[in-house]
Amino acid sequence: MTEARRARTAALTRAGVLASVWIAVDQLTKHTIATGIAPGQVTHLIGSVIELVNVRNTGVAFGFLSGGGALVLIFTLVALGALLGFLVLRSERRLLWVPTGLLVGGAIGNLIDRIAGGSVIDFIKLPHWDAFNVADMGITFGVISLVLVLELGARRGG
Repeated sequence: MTEARRARTAALTRAGVLASVWIAVDQLTKHTIATGIAPGQVTHLIGSVIELVNVRNTGVAFGFLSGGGALVLIFTLVALGALLGFLVLRSERRLLWVPTGLLVGGAIGNLIDRIAGGSVIDFIKLPHWDAFNVADMGITFGVISLVLVLELGARRGG
């Protein structure tokens, strides 16, 4: 096996494991909330800083494209395909598998909800912030880490 192929296989495997773990945690937490908190109910987790709620989101982050249905699905699948293609082409880039795993895990976690129930379960509520879930955290951390990986890689010359 060539060095490039070995790097590609390792990067894809690591990203796949991270994505799988993220999906499992996301789905477990959403199931726990859906069965333990009634829609509209608020449970204070840490004083009034963090609340657990059970709300449905038909759009993407912060309700953007609410009711987008097929458009959201197509956009997500195209973005995932581009991201995985980039990982395959740039698998030698150090730590690129981390943002890929987080983004894929987060996107698939929310896609599961959209396909199964037509909306995404959001349940973590912070003051002055819309409710979100573990998949959303994966997407957010994935975007931040992707920028860091790309920027730091560019500064180091690769």
